[in-house]
Amino acid sequence: MSRYSLPYSERLRSFGAIRRLFGEGSGGFVYPFRYIVYAEADSEVSVRVLFSVPKRNHKRANVRNLLRRRTKEAYRLNKSLLHDSGKCGSVELALVYSSREVVDYKTIEHAVKRILAAVEEHL
Repeated sequence: MSRYSLPYSERLRSFGAIRRLFGEGSGGFVYPFRYIVYAEADSEVSVRVLFSVPKRNHKRANVRNLLRRRTKEAYRLNKSLLHDSGKCGSVELALVYSSREVVDYKTIEHAVKRILAAVEEHL
């Protein structure tokens, strides 16, 4: 598997895991994202991620898809910040796009890098 891929196994999709993440996870805000993190000690590094762009803020599906694609791309290219940190654990991360305006890719990538650095400190 390529280092820069985002396989299906790295996506957070279990209803129970999502409920635990939003119920027990801690988070913060880095413009334009609200992020929630749930971390557990584990013998190996396992990172699963969830991307969300609420319909409440962006009514048109093509805009939601654009923002979700930009977020996935930024995460995919920068996920090595978490995987290569040397810290072991199971991390579940939700990235919720919470701005009402459409921002460019550069802003999204900068925010994702800051979020991943904060999560890496949290471990």
